[in-house]
Amino acid sequence: MQYIGEHLWAGQLGNCFVILSFVAALLAALSYFSATSSPLPEGNGQGKGWIKIARLSFLIHVFSVFGMVGTLFIMLSGHYFEYEYIWHHSSKAMPMQYIASCFWEGQEGSFLLWIFWNAVLGIFLMKKLSSSPLGEAEVRWESPVMAVISLVQVFLCSMILGVYVLDYRIGSNPFTILLREFPDFKHLPFVQQPDYLSKLDGKGLNPLLQNYWMVIHPPTLFLGFALTVVPFAFAIAGLWKKKYSEWQRPALPWTFLGIMILGTGILMGGAWAYEALSFGGFWAWDPVENASLVPWLVLVGAGHVMMIYKNKGQSLFATFFLSLISFILVLYATFLTRSGILGDSSVHAFTDLGMSGQLLVYLLFFVALAIVMLAINFKKLPGQAQEDSIWSREFWMFIGALILLISAFQITLTTSIPLINKIFGSHLAPPAEGKAFNHYHQWQIPFAILILTLLSCTQFLKYKNSNPKEFRKNIVIPLGISLVLAILISFSFKWFSEGRTVFYALLLFTCIFAVFANITYIVKILKGKLDHAGASIAHIGFGMVLMGAMISTSRSEKISVNQKGDVSIFGKEYSNQENILLQQNDTVRMDDYFITYNGKRKAGVDIFYDVEYLKKNADGSLSETFTLSPRIQLNQRMGNVPEPDTKHYLTKDIYTHITYADLEHAGEQLQQSGAGEYKEPHNNTLAVGDTFFSANSIIVLEKLNTSIDKEKLGIQKAQIAVGAKLKVLDVSGKMFDAMPVYYITDSMPNTVESKVEELGLKFSFWQVNPSTGKIDISVSEKTAGKKDFIVMKAIVFPYINVLWMGCIIMVIGTVMAIRRRLRKD
Repeated sequence: MQYIGEHLWAGQLGNCFVILSFVAALLAALSYFSATSSPLPEGNGQGKGWIKIARLSFLIHVFSVFGMVGTLFIMLSGHYFEYEYIWHHSSKAMPMQYIASCFWEGQEGSFLLWIFWNAVLGIFLMKKLSSSPLGEAEVRWESPVMAVISLVQVFLCSMILGVYVLDYRIGSNPFTILLREFPDFKHLPFVQQPDYLSKLDGKGLNPLLQNYWMVIHPPTLFLGFALTVVPFAFAIAGLWKKKYSEWQRPALPWTFLGIMILGTGILMGGAWAYEALSFGGFWAWDPVENASLVPWLVLVGAGHVMMIYKNKGQSLFATFFLSLISFILVLYATFLTRSGILGDSSVHAFTDLGMSGQLLVYLLFFVALAIVMLAINFKKLPGQAQEDSIWSREFWMFIGALILLISAFQITLTTSIPLINKIFGSHLAPPAEGKAFNHYHQWQIPFAILILTLLSCTQFLKYKNSNPKEFRKNIVIPLGISLVLAILISFSFKWFSEGRTVFYALLLFTCIFAVFANITYIVKILKGKLDHAGASIAHIGFGMVLMGAMISTSRSEKISVNQKGDVSIFGKEYSNQENILLQQNDTVRMDDYFITYNGKRKAGVDIFYDVEYLKKNADGSLSETFTLSPRIQLNQRMGNVPEPDTKHYLTKDIYTHITYADLEHAGEQLQQSGAGEYKEPHNNTLAVGDTFFSANSIIVLEKLNTSIDKEKLGIQKAQIAVGAKLKVLDVSGKMFDAMPVYYITDSMPNTVESKVEELGLKFSFWQVNPSTGKIDISVSEKTAGKKDFIVMKAIVFPYINVLWMGCIIMVIGTVMAIRRRLRKD
């Protein structure tokens, strides 16, 4: 059959790029391996020949990667829905600014994004290392480092190959899977029509992901993931070439660049969760969030032990171990989040595409490579000449790196519970929803206290040894200021009277101490030289991040306490202590405000609910302070998604989102012009005891009544008459009764309507199904006079801006430290 409108050329072109990128990466890896293993210097004879082949192969690989990216963007922007990946992740209604989000929403696209960043980093490294002068003992780093990076690209490209080897599929290719050949669709009638594309629209992007954060967060995070391969590659190269110390100098700036980019990506994810995802916070300890945090913690430890070795020549094994494990943890996170093992324990995890075995091979190969290289060289690693002094900077920096590693291990262990259960057949339960905070906090708060204490004090110590008296003199002032402030803030927040654990007060103290100690170091020790203060500025930012996180979460207050009616009628998850009922145009008290729900408005797929906040003036009148418009995004295919709206103050945020609204009738309410007394009826098929909803009430079918007074209803000739006794509960908790009647006269069914005038409702009883025991009840609502309502949650997050300011300061400090390192080298 000749299909009309298909763009098969795009898939064929993209597939050619996939194959070419895989083959070129493999040839580059083999050529760089041969150049590294050649007994001759790389600049002569055989080694030079392999280098030329390797560079050309890697350039072809990069060209192919760019070709894949460009082709997929063309397919997405052109709505080539004949391809399953395009159909699954985009639609004609999708705004063009979210095309990039469609690109990396799926597994194949996110792998391609990772491949892209590795290719970009590879080009920079190849250029930098090939033009650098020969190192000690005539060693070039290009061949061994690029051999590792090319090998990583081989494995990543295999994830999108989409070829079969002995009935086993290697990868999933977004360019070769046609919708009409996809197992879920190939037998459906519509794909048997030559012009099926003319009637086809895509499934579309998940409503949660239709946000500008989805455009910028994943690329930043994946660039951070990609950067972990650089210290890994240098560490393998150092072990391979038996140059156990020389590799650290070129690897150090890349390591801190990875710390900055990956950390920024993690913070972006937190900002997205806080601003747009209705999580009621910026960090939920979700397994996928943890999977990105753990490599960052270890990479931070790796960067600091590299600094130890650079300045003191100590902790060599630790530099290798942490540099290697940071990349391996990225691979482990990839396996967890893409294999389907996490299942429903994470809202971020990908579904299993049948590649869990391939992902496991990818992980185990590089785990084995790291272990073998360390084992071969372990006895040859230079030992530590002398024990570190307890008054030396390097001793406490190493302790800090060790604490970060233990912290990462605890997070990894808990996150891995689903995998542990699968391997050992156990039934360990991961932290239940709502209890993850307490579980992780009881472990991570002590680690945070220790880390903050170390980054406050360690910088006042010198390498090798320090004068204890001078050290105590330097820290006494920031220590005293921090102690006084911590006590005052703790009492003002009533932490002690509320029975808060002492760890809260200690964490607050160490956060403040980190800020003031580092300011003191910049002013007193560095004499205000900001060019040398990058690390201290980053430490100030880190202290502020944790301080803002602790205060805003521990002192957050749900101010949406309901005082009218009972919202629990909508479900047991609706608490009157957290959800407030707002009827249109009614003004109610909420904390320090009087609020009025002014109504809703529709813009595209979004319904905005305008809530006006007022304050009482001295004369008793109310004046408008601000208006918030939380919204619900309508999506019939994937479900409706609430998105919050927040009022930002210098000292607090008021965060609101809709927890219940009548969406079934929303379109009618917005479009109704007022013609006719009642709207079109909505039918409900019910059994006795079932519940259904109108826009302003809950209705329960209490029982069926066969004792009908036919004469009173004027249906004396009816052969059969049955009444449906209904209990109607409005949003204020008031109860009403209704009983529509179904009757048959001369074999013709009919109904006697029942109205609840107070609520503007009219019920009709139309059908009885004896085989199922169910009946059909329709409900109509008046077009005017009936109040719309919503249920809303509002949370105050105090001093959240301390966290955001800390994020900015931490990034700025890291950039300054990297800049100084690059200039120095």
